[in-house]
Amino acid sequence: MAKLWAIIKREYLERVRSKWFLIATFFGPIFFSAIIIVPAWLASKSKATSDVYNTTILDATGTGFGHRLAVNIAGDSTIPGRMPTVKVVAPSELTMAESLATHEVMRKQKTGYVVVNQQTLAGESARYAGTNATSIADMAQIKSAIRQTILASRLEKVGLDNEKMKEITFIPLDFSTERITERGRAGSGMASVLFGFAIGFLLYLSIVVYGQTIMSGVLEEKTTRVAEVVMSSVPTDTLLVGKVLGVGAVGLTQQILWIGTTYVLLKLRAPIMAKLGAPAVTFSLPDISLAAGILFLLFFLLGFIFYSSLYAAVGSSVNSESEARQAASPLMIMIVSTGVFIQPVLLNPTGTTAKVLSLVPISSPIIMPIRMAVTGVPPLELAGSLAFLAIGCVLALWLASRIYRVGLLMYGKRPTMKEMARWVSYAR
Repeated sequence: MAKLWAIIKREYLERVRSKWFLIATFFGPIFFSAIIIVPAWLASKSKATSDVYNTTILDATGTGFGHRLAVNIAGDSTIPGRMPTVKVVAPSELTMAESLATHEVMRKQKTGYVVVNQQTLAGESARYAGTNATSIADMAQIKSAIRQTILASRLEKVGLDNEKMKEITFIPLDFSTERITERGRAGSGMASVLFGFAIGFLLYLSIVVYGQTIMSGVLEEKTTRVAEVVMSSVPTDTLLVGKVLGVGAVGLTQQILWIGTTYVLLKLRAPIMAKLGAPAVTFSLPDISLAAGILFLLFFLLGFIFYSSLYAAVGSSVNSESEARQAASPLMIMIVSTGVFIQPVLLNPTGTTAKVLSLVPISSPIIMPIRMAVTGVPPLELAGSLAFLAIGCVLALWLASRIYRVGLLMYGKRPTMKEMARWVSYAR
């Protein structure tokens, strides 16, 4: 036990004191908070530019549609020069007018031009050409203005007042959702979905990163012959378990720091958004009990042990980084295939697919925490998932220890599956 603890302590302290760990731990919460805060800030800044006002409207409708469109594009602006120029043209002269407008844009006198005709009045088509044609915000404003003008024209035809119609049709509905569990109200439904996705992504990322870290560490010790020296005084089973638990403790520490710091930053999102001059993201963080938090960490730890044991076996059986990447591809396929099911599980967390995936050790470390975040999982399913995952960890450690014991001392060509099966039988 003393040797096991010494190995765990060495693996833990060696990685926690590294610059990579400190940088990742510091920037992780900033990254996860930025996923929510930055898009909201960008959305508040992503308004149409002044380019939409420096445009020409080629009106071939013969109904004054272009002047009404110019007013709608300008909106409530009263600043001089913020009204598009309107040119009324006959349908037969439209081609020539477009050519002249194109030359104005090329000479940078205008940003672009809008072409409206009888097809526009019918709600069929309208065209825009200009230097800002790739600006999503500008094009959205022009398209919205065209639709508003078409609607106003149709209302006038049937004798309805446009302003009165706006009052009737404008409904500022604030629709909120709240999840109810067996314990009562559990916060915003959308927040639970976002939290579930974040948990799944975080577990997925951590298992991949730290699993490959173990594989690289084992390979390095093998190629530098350090493993041979250590194995002379420490049993290989103890060495493997110590390495897996030590690196797992590093991952667990980082998870706790990430989740805690991200939670605090999101709690402070309102003053942060106010400083940025953007409206705060309106959602409440889901209520997570202490028991649920412990279960999240337990699933991470067991999932990490399961995959890291297999990654350690891969690292001990190869002789170079390129061989390691190839040999680890089946493990990566298993993890990626689990990631593919994150969205379907979020959409239907109580379906058969979600229930089956939460019982399979390959996918349960990621799928079950997601289900716990978005819905109430029956205690029997939780117990079954933990039991199967624990059994999977024991089997993975047993298999990995046998490959690890022989693989660390084998050099030369990459072993085949048949040879690795013999290694398992040799180590019995």
